[in-house]
Amino acid sequence: MTKDSSVNPCTGDQAFTRQSDRGTVAEATYAGALSFMRRRYTRDLSSADVAIMGIPFDLAVSSRSGTRHGPRAVRAASSQIAWSAPWPWAEDPFEQLSVVDYGDCQFDSGYPANVPNEIADAARAVLATDTALLSIGGDHFVTYPLLKAHAEKHGPLSLIQFDAHTDTWADEEGRIDHGTMLWHATREGLVDPARSVQVGIRTHNPEPLGFNIIDAVEVHQTGPQAVADKIKRIVGRNKVYLTFDIDALEPASAPGTGTPVIGGLSPYQAQEILRKIVGINLVGMDVVEVSPPYDVSEITALAAATLANDLLCLHAAARVSKD
Repeated sequence: MTKDSSVNPCTGDQAFTRQSDRGTVAEATYAGALSFMRRRYTRDLSSADVAIMGIPFDLAVSSRSGTRHGPRAVRAASSQIAWSAPWPWAEDPFEQLSVVDYGDCQFDSGYPANVPNEIADAARAVLATDTALLSIGGDHFVTYPLLKAHAEKHGPLSLIQFDAHTDTWADEEGRIDHGTMLWHATREGLVDPARSVQVGIRTHNPEPLGFNIIDAVEVHQTGPQAVADKIKRIVGRNKVYLTFDIDALEPASAPGTGTPVIGGLSPYQAQEILRKIVGINLVGMDVVEVSPPYDVSEITALAAATLANDLLCLHAAARVSKD
């Protein structure tokens, strides 16, 4: 692990006591303030490279609710892996990046029609400081306002989506649903389906809207390397937003989600694909659909926390390649 001389490990609570936003220092996994990966809580992004933002929203679910508790559960689970650099990545992202926990997006759930704009505004505030954003949901609808904010800054995006569902079912304008948000995003030109890819799909949808689909069967039959190579060919050097719906994983590994579908990816497959797409031009990312009421021994939250940390490693690699 990396020593950070600005932090006295005996004091604990690095979410509040750390002086530097870089480095990894061990803290008791069972104690202390639960920021994501023990990063410092702050709204000051003047020196930050990446901000972690929770979005505790689940008003758009079509089945089981509970993802509003996802950000808290993922932060808690991250304490189990925050003591060391992520294996087997060659570099610790917290040595390469200044990462802070921005806290949760604030909105009034009593006015659900206002929530999409409130999420987008929170993302815009972060992106306006040239800080990248890793969001923790929340149901998958939150990706739609996040894409709005990112497309405003970066232009139409390539989307890499890990999911059991395509989320492109047709809908009505203005309706909030976690299975239709990409229908809205595509119609509004936020993403370019031809340069986007959906991985792990294992449900029917008669209209995929032009997205490239690598279904779960293809992942199992061809393996992570072939999948990663295909993803990189599709997105090229386009700016990429990556969204990881935890139901992309096999429910045996991630039971804590609202719409589980058997036959999904193993955590190894998901992580290996992420490790092998190093070099993509990643500008935004989220992990969504963790629903703690249905979790078992926090294994879903732990998977989400680990995958979110892998996304930070991907982003760090993208930053290094640019420099």
